[in-house]
Amino acid sequence: LKVIARVLKPTKGKVEVNGTVAPLIELGAGFDPQYTGKENIYLYGAMLGYTKAFIDEKYDEIVEFSELHDFMNVPVKNFSSGMISRLAFSIATIGIPDILIVDEVLSVGDFRFQEKCKNRIKNMLDKGTTLLFVSHSIEQVEELCNKVVWLDKGNLKMAGESRNIAEIYSAS
Repeated sequence: LKVIARVLKPTKGKVEVNGTVAPLIELGAGFDPQYTGKENIYLYGAMLGYTKAFIDEKYDEIVEFSELHDFMNVPVKNFSSGMISRLAFSIATIGIPDILIVDEVLSVGDFRFQEKCKNRIKNMLDKGTTLLFVSHSIEQVEELCNKVVWLDKGNLKMAGESRNIAEIYSAS
């Protein structure tokens, strides 16, 4: 995932990625704990390739989605891991990338916020975003994906339609 997200270079071969990528791999990995929530919105946004003007325009929407209005002037070192995940998800998904990489992100936060995140992802899919989704939740895979690659200890076990693979996976 980090190679596809262009965070790491491959040690062998090459990966060609066409389009913009929004990686939700390690939420908040680019945050500075000394900075406030507001400062981290701009920092993380810049790391994701967003311009200051774009963040200025989307700032209120990011804060509204994260539901962290009262914490924007608080240093992130005082945030819970759930609060960091909320803020990072809100920033990373404010644009409509060509490719969205999601690695176990939907397992954080309360159920209502997880549903809110799934709905935002579905909206992105409706607008043409390709989703690369990694999860142990077969229910989430079925809900968000139409194709599945099942890996077992790094080896390809099966690939195909999500409904078929989910059925076989659930029976195993």
